[in-house]
Amino acid sequence: MFILIGIIILLLIYLSYALFNPEKF
Repeated sequence: MFILIGIIILLLIYLSYALFNPEKF
């Protein structure tokens, strides 16, 4: 359960980073 929550949080951080740095993707 906690592992799934951690994965979701990491995905949200990765997506937000990609939105703020679109030139790297």
